[in-house]
Amino acid sequence: MTDLRISAAFDGGNIVSISTQKADDIRLSIRPDQDSAFYQWFYFRLSGARHQACRLRLENAAGAAYPAGWDNYRARASYDRQHWFLVPTRIENGELIIEHRPEQDSVYYAYFTPYSWERHLDRLALAQQSARVRSHRLGSTLDGRDLDMLQIGSAEEGRRRIWITARQHPGETMAEWLMEGVIDRLLDESDPVATALLESAVFYLVPNMNPDGSVRGHLRTNAQGVNLNREWQTPSLARSPEVYHVMERMQGTGVDLFLDIHGDESLPYNFVAGCGANPGFTPQLERLESAFSAAFLAASPDFQTRYGYEKEQFGAETLTLASNQVGERFGCLSLTLELPFKDNADRPDKRVGWNEARSQRLGEALLIPILSVLEQLR
Repeated sequence: MTDLRISAAFDGGNIVSISTQKADDIRLSIRPDQDSAFYQWFYFRLSGARHQACRLRLENAAGAAYPAGWDNYRARASYDRQHWFLVPTRIENGELIIEHRPEQDSVYYAYFTPYSWERHLDRLALAQQSARVRSHRLGSTLDGRDLDMLQIGSAEEGRRRIWITARQHPGETMAEWLMEGVIDRLLDESDPVATALLESAVFYLVPNMNPDGSVRGHLRTNAQGVNLNREWQTPSLARSPEVYHVMERMQGTGVDLFLDIHGDESLPYNFVAGCGANPGFTPQLERLESAFSAAFLAASPDFQTRYGYEKEQFGAETLTLASNQVGERFGCLSLTLELPFKDNADRPDKRVGWNEARSQRLGEALLIPILSVLEQLR
């Protein structure tokens, strides 16, 4: 019989193997982010288990950053790292238990469909083949990776400046999958929505705000264990160069609309969080938030407004968050868009749950509410 083996020594990999003596009792734990207590993202390969009834126990699941995220959650699996499906998963006695009988010699398991650094680089290179695109290197991360931005459209005077960032929290890979949908639609020269937007606006897109955390297999932090979405009030090159470089460029371009894309571990819905807790929040910004949400509801049945965050949820930290700080500093419409790790409870899909393809489609739909409020931004 082939020896069972667990490995995670690859881009985005995360797991610690404790015991692989028996297929029906594989013991594992999730490795925390570097210099941080955050953990929940996992991504690993199981070899040698073909046609065996496997029971994988992630023993430290109860101490994860968002333990409520395990309720009604199912892990993703793939044989080719291209096509992912759900496998039976449950939380029991503080352990996350995955049960699966692999049909092939090796199988990959992940918290959500991974988005590799190589795919990120490939997509940037592909996008810049369009005449609509300029690719800009904003600076370096702590590990020396490039932090890149795509400018789509002409930055002529008078055009609205639309900024979209994604994946500040590297384990929230659905955010970068959504960005693919945004980019692909903006570059489709036959799409009338994209054409209309680019007649009046220029887009600044940062598909991956946290390259180091992504490659290291982190859930929430950069190479130094810093949560980037608490750095926007006072970013620094020493702790958070990713935020520092983006904010520097924002100061140069100005911002009329900002969207920051995330994933939520607990809520099985797509929703936006606005800037109602900001000191500078105005009735006009409240009207813009309402108009944006109404247009998004019409554009996609996967979006909803019944469930989301409380206005005062982040308390004293409010202005350290990207959307709140940018909204306050530039006086603009600024929203956080959250996607689920679990299925979308409004439109469940028992086979794939909420996945990469559905994230891409939501990214395509996102252009419609942007267009709907474009003329009202200033």
